[in-house]
Amino acid sequence: MKAAEVAELYRRLADRIPNPETELEYVNTYTLLVAVVLSAQATDAGVNIATRELFRTVQGPGAMLALGEEGLKRHIRTIGLFNTKAKNVIALSRILVEEHRGEIPEDRDALQKLPGVGRKTANVVMNTAFGHETFAVDTHIFRVSNRTGLAPGKNVLEVELKLDKVTPPPYRRDAHHLLILHGRYVCKARKPECWRCVIADICRYRPKTAPPGEAALQAKAKPSNRGSQRTRSSAG
Repeated sequence: MKAAEVAELYRRLADRIPNPETELEYVNTYTLLVAVVLSAQATDAGVNIATRELFRTVQGPGAMLALGEEGLKRHIRTIGLFNTKAKNVIALSRILVEEHRGEIPEDRDALQKLPGVGRKTANVVMNTAFGHETFAVDTHIFRVSNRTGLAPGKNVLEVELKLDKVTPPPYRRDAHHLLILHGRYVCKARKPECWRCVIADICRYRPKTAPPGEAALQAKAKPSNRGSQRTRSSAG
């Protein structure tokens, strides 16, 4: 994409989603970190259901350690990989207490040293909690970046570095959430809803997905292979 197209893409998404933010529910930076760790290979909605009651009483690493691993499991057992995630949350909470005085470090390298915290999770916390211009590439951002031609790459790090390079200043802070929400609700994995996409004319994806009614008409009008096979069979 050319620089002017990139700027226009972000402008339209920002107009469509004026206040982009995470859909994970949290009450402070610690609960945000926990929620993001729990969201790996899980939906935000599913995590919110599991943590809603948890975060009413557990809002810091000390309280999490007091709850304990088994107590945490009882809250999050509906989330995939809950055993491993519970172990990681307890371990990272202990490190936060022992090495960071219970505070969340405003440093990506320090965050990545915590159990269960990878580059994507660290980028989310840096962006959402501390306002840094980071690009947390999840499956939605990876898909949108490649489909549209915004920042194509073979892996998440390549896409992240390209987004960092091409995203203009007015949108760098919110780009992460703009792209996630667009991918979650419009540029969907199985079937992108191109007919209602505000960046369809800029996007490099082909062929564009037709509206549901039009797609059904096209399917009806398409010649049946079965009929052709029967004709050939009779002729033989």
